[in-house]
Amino acid sequence: MYRLKIHSSFAAAHCLIHYQGECENLHGHNWKVEVAVTARELDKAGLGIDFKVLKTETNKLLKTLDHKYLNELPPFASLSPSSENIAKYLYNELAAILNNGNITVDMVTVWESDFASASYYE
Repeated sequence: MYRLKIHSSFAAAHCLIHYQGECENLHGHNWKVEVAVTARELDKAGLGIDFKVLKTETNKLLKTLDHKYLNELPPFASLSPSSENIAKYLYNELAAILNNGNITVDMVTVWESDFASASYYE
C-alpha cells in the first residue's frame, strides 16, 4: 500500500452550535486541510494518483467553503461546523469522488489553528 498526502487551505467563518463559550459567537479561521489517500497499485508512470488530480478535487470542494459562513451552508444547516464535522464532511465528499478500488480516501485532517486539529477516518 502507498499513502499519498496533500495540504490545502480555506478561510471561513462559523459559530459552534450547542457550545457554551466564546466559540458560540461568530468567528473565523484560516483552516488548513490535509487529505491522505491510499493506493494499492501504481500506474505505468509509477503513481498511485497524480497529485494534480488530488489537489484539483480537494480544492474544488474547498472552494465551496472558502470565504463563506459555514453555518449557512447545507451540510451544516443543522450540524455544528466544528473541525470534526468539517473533516468528516470533506472525507465523505472526497471519498465519493476519488474512491475507485485502487484509491481510497484514508483520512482528512482539518486544522483551525497551528495548534489544534481534528481528523476523520474510517
